[in-house]
Amino acid sequence: MHNGSCLCGAVKYQIDAPIRAATHCHCSQCRKAHGAAFGTYTTVLKADFRFTQGADQVRTFYSSPGVARTFCQACGATLQWMELDSEFTGVALGTLDTALGEIAQKHIYADSKADWYAIRDGLPQENG
Repeated sequence: MHNGSCLCGAVKYQIDAPIRAATHCHCSQCRKAHGAAFGTYTTVLKADFRFTQGADQVRTFYSSPGVARTFCQACGATLQWMELDSEFTGVALGTLDTALGEIAQKHIYADSKADWYAIRDGLPQENG
């Protein structure tokens, strides 16, 4: 079990499944949503994710057809990315409060990365 929260602590969540991998997404939408070079997510079944506090503070932004992103309305922290017709949700790993340890990682949409950022960590890279 893993717990997480937004920046201000108004929203808290729980993941009732192991976290085995992280994906660093370099697409322009993830860069904009996170205000950073990339967004880092793990993927879990929607059934294994639940808000434990502040669900009424969570807002949804439909960033492209069939895709939603959730965030805290108070502090703006990105919480999730998901395809609406999928049984999975991406959870922003920067919001995790419990220790995770080392897990498998990769970069995706590396061909869309910010021109000012160089990927030099040796992790696998996939293009759009």
